[in-house]
Order: sequence, then C-alpha cells, then structure tokens
Amino acid sequence: MQYRTLNPATEELVETFPNPTAAEVDEVLRLAETGFSHWRTTRLGERRKLLLEMARLLEERATPLAEVMALEMGKPLAEGEAEAKKCSWVCRFYAEEGESFLAPDDHESDGSRAYVRHDPLGAILAIMPWNFPLWQVLRFTAPALTAGNVVLLKHAPSVPQCALRIVELMNDSGAPEGVFQSLFLTNEQAADVIADRRIQGVTLTGSSRAGKAVGAVAGGHLKTMVMELGGSDPFIVFEDADLDAAAEVGALARCINAGQSCIAAKRFLVAESILEDFASRFVAEIKKRKLGDPLDRTVQIGPLAREDLRDTLARQVRESVDGGAEVLFASDAPSRGFFYPPTVLTNVRKGTPAHEEELFGPVAVLTPFDSEDEAVSIANETAYGLGSSVWTENVERAERLIPRIDAGSVFVNGLVKSDPRLPFGGTKESGFGRELSREGLLEFVNRKTVWVR
Repeated sequence: MQYRTLNPATEELVETFPNPTAAEVDEVLRLAETGFSHWRTTRLGERRKLLLEMARLLEERATPLAEVMALEMGKPLAEGEAEAKKCSWVCRFYAEEGESFLAPDDHESDGSRAYVRHDPLGAILAIMPWNFPLWQVLRFTAPALTAGNVVLLKHAPSVPQCALRIVELMNDSGAPEGVFQSLFLTNEQAADVIADRRIQGVTLTGSSRAGKAVGAVAGGHLKTMVMELGGSDPFIVFEDADLDAAAEVGALARCINAGQSCIAAKRFLVAESILEDFASRFVAEIKKRKLGDPLDRTVQIGPLAREDLRDTLARQVRESVDGGAEVLFASDAPSRGFFYPPTVLTNVRKGTPAHEEELFGPVAVLTPFDSEDEAVSIANETAYGLGSSVWTENVERAERLIPRIDAGSVFVNGLVKSDPRLPFGGTKESGFGRELSREGLLEFVNRKTVWVR
C-alpha cells in the first residue's frame, strides 16, 4: 500500500512515502504505552492547555493547511480553511466541556456512596479517511485526549502530508512523547497493530466494506470499536416546504466537498405535485457552483480525490442511465484531472447503481413520492442509516416522521452536519457508536462503578 501525494487536479505525482518497518511499528507502540502511563495521570488542566494551543494553531495555520488539502485531495481553499477552523472549534469545545463530561455520575445504592467514574482505556488506533483529512482526525482525537487516552493515526494513503501536518500541530502544541503518533501502515500491518495488546480500541471512518474488514479483526481480539461508515442520505421535500431554501441547501448538501461526504444529501425525495418546480430551482442552484482548480478561490467544486473514485462514479451513472434513468442536467468538466461534472438524475430504477449504491460525488437523484408513508418507505429502503433531512413547514408532520426514519440523525429544514455539541453516528450499515458531544467522549473510557460504605 503506497502512501503518496498525487494532485487530483493535475494528475501530477508529487511525493511518495514509505511504510514503516516492523521495528518502527513496535517502537511507536512502545512509545504509546509509555506515553499513556504518563498522560492518564496528567491533570485535566494540562490536557485542556494542549487542546487550547491546538485550537490556536489551527486557526493561525488555516490557509497553509487548506493548501495541503487542496493539493492532496482536491478540496477548494475556502472549504479547507473552514475545515481547519471547525477543528479549532472541536478542540476548544472539549477544552471547555471536558471537566463536566468526565465528572462522576452518582447513583443510588445500599452503600454510603456509589458512582461511575470515567477512566481512559489506553492507546486507540484511528483509521481515518481522506475526504475530511483534518476534521475526521481531530473530532476523534480531541475527546480521546481529553479522556486521557493516546492516539495512533493510520491516515488514508492519499493524504500523507495531511497526517504529517497534524503530527506537527500536536508537537508544536506541546503534546508529550507518545500521546499522538502517525503510522503509514499497510492493511496487513494495521491488522497486526489492532491485535497488539498495547492497543485498546479502534475507531474507523470509511466505507462499509472497510468497516466490516476492520470490525472482524477488532472483534476477534475483543477491542472496543466505533464505526462511522457510508451513507445514502434522504433529503425529503414536502409540498409545503420553502422550496427556495430547500433547493439552495440541497445543492450545497450535494456539492460540498465535491459530493464526497458520508452525510451529503444523495437521494432527493420530492412530493410529486412540486417535483418539476423543485427540480428547476435545484438545477439552477447547481449551475451557480463553479467547477475547477481547488486553489482558485472562485471555485466551489474541486476534482474527486482519486482516479478510481471518478471512474467508479462514471460507471454508476452510465449503468443507471442504461437501466432507464434520465439525465436532467450535467455540466461540463475539465479534460485534465479527476473531475466529475455535477449531474442530476431522475426516473432512477430499482436494481441500478444510482438506486442501490452510495454515489460518492456530485450526482443527485430526484425521486417523486405521493404520501408520507411512501416517502418514509423510500427513505428507509437503503442499507444505510446515517443522516436525513425533512423539509416541511408543518411541525406536526415532522414530528410524526422523525421516529419512523432509520437514521442516526434527522435535520428538519436544515443541512445535515456534524457539530461538536451533538452526538454523531449511524445505524444499519452506516456503523455503530457515536462521536462528538459527551457520548463521543465516553465511547473510549472505562465506565468504572465505585461502591463505598
């Protein structure tokens, strides 16, 4: 497995990076074990100090970090800067809330006192994806370090320089030796690391296929796990919705990060009576978004991160059209680079890729429905259950639908997003466990019951 920087906008190979030797892996694990023995005993104030300095540096270095993301995976500069600043937010959030989140929970019992305390587990292996190469890492790392754990990062092979920048940020923020380390592991090496006694847990953000492979290894060694996997989020628009707002947010939800997001809206379920009206507004909003060089500040949509991702998406669309889908809109794309034109499909048939599979790119599917029951049925017929959004001015209708939708989150009249203040995760093949908020911090702690007389 080769770690390399390959510019997706120009197809230029910039740099390659070697995998570690067995001795190097063992040394990192030794440092993690030693680092944990010290970090677990540090006062919360010291952990807070590290996170606040991380937050400051992330804001200060937002532009150079965005340039590295643009180089390695094609994220437009403005989106990259926003990602770095969101990482700053999550660090500040846990610095401010960590003490209350970790406070013991008192319980009634037959003793004079009973409570649950929250102790760290140890070294946690974080297997992270390329699509949000800073955010995915920091949204796990901030609570993990707050709780007293230490982190080993296996980043995606296509964003090695992003991994190195995070290590640099940690070191410059004063992280003690062994508290945060990065390894350019092969899949086989990662499996060995998971099995190692010095690793106490695994968190993975990625595809369902990757989740099943990693989960099998981690489960076989009884390691604590959190899995945040794929999604095929429904965006449900009723006839009483604010169509201008729905179309504007829908276009953003489908095109942000070039559509390469697990929680991006992918399936637009629209009341049949307004389908034509919504479609015209939605396409108009899509057309406003400029496709091109991610280093150009006027660009909103960059290339897909890799050639195979572009080719897979092209195949999915081609096979869906061959199966009866209609192309309502497709823009042009540069001839060089891994670009895919924003595309809107209608009349997608069951059994075709656009109906059955996650479309990881700027391709939207518009599907009509006749009733609330049909909308829920279509929303739930996917194997995924990550995010969802409902657009209606009828509060009672929204409340009726929320418990019926199989998803880790339901956003009413708004963009599905991750927020440090709210737990984030999915159900079905979108994974299990939660990140962010107090729930995310408590995924990797020993909830230790204490009884005293």
